[in-house]
Amino acid sequence: MSKQKQAQLRKSVSIFAKSDTRASIIQLINSILPFFLLWFLAYQSLSISFWLSLPLSIIAAGFVVRIFIIFHDCTHMSFFKNGKANRVVGTITGIITHFAFEKWKRDHSIHHATSGNLDKRGTGDVWVMTVDEYAEASFWGKMAYRLYRNPIIMFGLGPVYLFLVSNRFNRKGAKRKERWNTYLINLSIAVIYALLIWAIGWQAFMLVQLPILFIAGAAGIWLFYVQHQFEDSYFENEDEWDYVKAAVDGSSYYKLPKVIEWLTGSIGYHHVHHLSPRVPNYHLEKAHESTPPLHQATTITLATSLQSLRFRLYDQKSRSFISFKEFKKLERNAKLSLRLEARRTSLQK
Repeated sequence: MSKQKQAQLRKSVSIFAKSDTRASIIQLINSILPFFLLWFLAYQSLSISFWLSLPLSIIAAGFVVRIFIIFHDCTHMSFFKNGKANRVVGTITGIITHFAFEKWKRDHSIHHATSGNLDKRGTGDVWVMTVDEYAEASFWGKMAYRLYRNPIIMFGLGPVYLFLVSNRFNRKGAKRKERWNTYLINLSIAVIYALLIWAIGWQAFMLVQLPILFIAGAAGIWLFYVQHQFEDSYFENEDEWDYVKAAVDGSSYYKLPKVIEWLTGSIGYHHVHHLSPRVPNYHLEKAHESTPPLHQATTITLATSLQSLRFRLYDQKSRSFISFKEFKKLERNAKLSLRLEARRTSLQK
């Protein structure tokens, strides 16, 4: 795609980068109020059976994901026109979703500015190793990477690490504003937890809250993972990296059933979001449908997205993800080639 076409594409999408105060308020109401209602109903259902409460917690977890998308839009300053309104709502939704607003705002902006850039990995993204990097890594480096990319670790322990560690502590060198926002959100969560435990008891609280957090966390990690980890995703070194290509070719269109699309705030239109982060979630679908060049983005479904679980390493030669099994095959072939070359050399002598 030429620079001129790229500029035209960004201009076409920028039309939708305008918040609608009415739409934002409606979304706040139809996201936060149902969540609180479902939480209350899940608690009340415990008096009958945990197995009656659990489905309500699962649905509530879906609303936590939807509230997180509001939080996410606020970090991009796209949910409201007013910056202060974004920060206030972002902090409140950060308390509900257990994410530190200013901290995540910084990390996520870096993710957008470096997504698909092999020379600028490590902040706000999923750990990706290239085939060559993995081949040269130490035994412990390989073990750490294999554990990190293991689905049980990523989607099982990942939410625990996210909520208890990553989101609770400031990074080294964080500025005062970022640090105090994290402290405020942590304190608010602690006070709310203490009050609820005092009111309903720790057992009832845990039986409702833990499934909600775990399921919402696992779903959030999955969405973030699958929308950049597909077979022919875009990765380039700094000198070849291009923002528009990284957005359109390195982010998928996750075509989800309408109910799930609604709960996930249309974040499946991830290519649109990366191309223009200021487009609020309720305009993403419209931006996609109105912009024909975006229809060429890689489309995945619930069924096809499961294939991403086997993608482990990025092969720069084939420009695609491969599995650890495929890596072993490449390694065997490389060793065989070296032996054959050594044998030819010795015969020539």
